[in-house]
Amino acid sequence: MAKVNFKPGTMIYPLPALMVSCGETPEEYNIITVSWVGTICSNPPMCYISVQKARHSHAIISRTKSFVLNLTTKDLARVTDWSGVKSGKDCNKFEETGLTPIPAQKIKAPMIEESPLCIECEVVEIKELGSHDMFIANVVNVSADEKYINPETDSFELEKANLLAYSHGKYYALGEKLGFFGYSVEKKKRKR
Repeated sequence: MAKVNFKPGTMIYPLPALMVSCGETPEEYNIITVSWVGTICSNPPMCYISVQKARHSHAIISRTKSFVLNLTTKDLARVTDWSGVKSGKDCNKFEETGLTPIPAQKIKAPMIEESPLCIECEVVEIKELGSHDMFIANVVNVSADEKYINPETDSFELEKANLLAYSHGKYYALGEKLGFFGYSVEKKKRKR
């Protein structure tokens, strides 16, 4: 198969499409849509977001050193996109979208009630890059919608939430399950 070369760019897709909420008071609460996000450590649990320096939320997160990652779903696709193209300098995104800010457990930034999973983060380092700064953060709390928790296994079943993904300028609902971690090496059980 032949390959075609492109100029260097950010072509690692798909990515999660998240709404990041920030701010310490209802007057400054804001939502920014972010796809440049990821896990960077499991012990302690840490993640990052990369935000353009010109974005309204950049200044808020830089000052407050906290934010919430709010997972998005197929049903939240329109407000997720809208929150990414409108500026919090010009409007109150919670009021405009009808999303509900609710108190987080460990930080002052609000969670989004409609999100199936909210991850509270405290910034430990801001790494200046080029067009973006990377906010490296400790995960200090996770709040899940109880309808996605299996009480028998006490596990998240987020596949039921129709999570949203972003790929090269487009949004997609996640599709069919193909396997699970380790399925390729799982030993078959012998019949007795």
